[in-house]
Order: sequence, then C-alpha cells, then structure tokens
Amino acid sequence: MEELGAIKIDKTSFSITPLSAPSDDKGYWIAQSPYERLRAVETLRQLNYGVRQSTARLQRVFEVTQRS
Repeated sequence: MEELGAIKIDKTSFSITPLSAPSDDKGYWIAQSPYERLRAVETLRQLNYGVRQSTARLQRVFEVTQRS
C-alpha cells in the first residue's frame, strides 16, 4: 500500500452538486477492483489514525460471561 504522502489528488475532477442530487457512489465502488477498494480503505485509515502500522493485536471489545 502507498503511504499518504505519495498520493496525488487530481483537483480538476471535482464538482459541486446539491445534497438533494442522486449519488452514484455505490456504483463507483462496485466498479472498482477489490485491490482499489482496499487501497481506499487504507488511505482513509491513514488519514484518521496516522501512517504508522496498526497494532499487532486487536483490542478486546466483548467479554464472554456465563448466564445463570
């Protein structure tokens, strides 16, 4: 995956539309290859959490308990 600093944005491809206009976001992402979708997810992860690698272990969210 590319680092965030290596990503170039084409500023000529942007357009402004009203929020009430129908969106084709789902069609765009379905048309992309799985690799391109993963690259986009990694880019968003880097924007939110920084460029450093994620931790080797996931944080535990749920706990298993016994019901009486």
